[in-house]
Amino acid sequence: MSEIKKQTGFVESFDGTKIYYEVRGEGKPLVMCYGIGCLFNHWRPQVQYFSKNYQVILFDYRAHQKSGLPEDDNNYSLDCFAHDIKALLAHLKIEKASFLAHSFGAQVLVKTYDIFPQLFESLIFVNGFIENPLKGMFGTDISHKAFNLIQKAHHALPETVEYLWKLSVSNPLAIPLSALAGGFNLSLTQYKDIEIYARGIANLNLDAFIKIFEQMVEYDGHPVLPHIKVPSLIIAGDKDNVTPLKHQEEMHQLIPNSEYALIPFGTHCTQLDLPEYVNLRIEKFLKDHLEVKKKTTTRSKTKKKTKTKSVKKSTKTK
Repeated sequence: MSEIKKQTGFVESFDGTKIYYEVRGEGKPLVMCYGIGCLFNHWRPQVQYFSKNYQVILFDYRAHQKSGLPEDDNNYSLDCFAHDIKALLAHLKIEKASFLAHSFGAQVLVKTYDIFPQLFESLIFVNGFIENPLKGMFGTDISHKAFNLIQKAHHALPETVEYLWKLSVSNPLAIPLSALAGGFNLSLTQYKDIEIYARGIANLNLDAFIKIFEQMVEYDGHPVLPHIKVPSLIIAGDKDNVTPLKHQEEMHQLIPNSEYALIPFGTHCTQLDLPEYVNLRIEKFLKDHLEVKKKTTTRSKTKKKTKTKSVKKSTKTK
């Protein structure tokens, strides 16, 4: 079995913020974008599977995990995230890539496509959304009210709220509660993946997290979707209470010629709940579209060569 190549490093974005990245494997580039407050572990089964045949690229959003905090407090917008992706691909000398997004990653990619459509070969969304996900989350508006409460409390007592935040998400009860709420399926997802996620959330800078969360709540990507011209796949979990099916169904309706896959028993982290099923569906999509494009390009080049030879031959005849 051949060893999978791994490369790690930092790239400096447009404003000097250091963005951490990892590259694994070789082949067509596949960039993976996780959800807000998440970490690479959310793609663990996909990285293991796709790095055998693809160049898998992972990166931490600004203010997440190993990436830096921007010096300017105004630089937490989705526009900044898009420029981070552009800087990363330029650093890796990649002109186009396929992109895979989970949850909030869908907003990141839709915004990036809006600004830099030339970077995209194809798009894959897993349990994604492109508008405020708090409205109707868990069937009520309680999440929106809870966020507003945390926002106001943090503004008044930042140090106290930061301490309570780290304490609450590090509490062992946070793991089963998040699972019951629809974030994970405890009967399918490995417990260590959920535990690592809770620790990752606890390590985030709360002030930065709130600023990014505000961007997520305010963004509406509906106007962009009808203009997406690359092959797109929308994957949904039928037990997802965090971002219910209406989000994925609407994306499917608005993105021209998009494909839709509903995964039975999948919660908000369908890629961790049923990784084999999800990986095979993604692989089929990539092969169908990337292979077709490769064959079309090859045929086009062959025709061009044949035409050139014919012109040369006719010139000699004359």
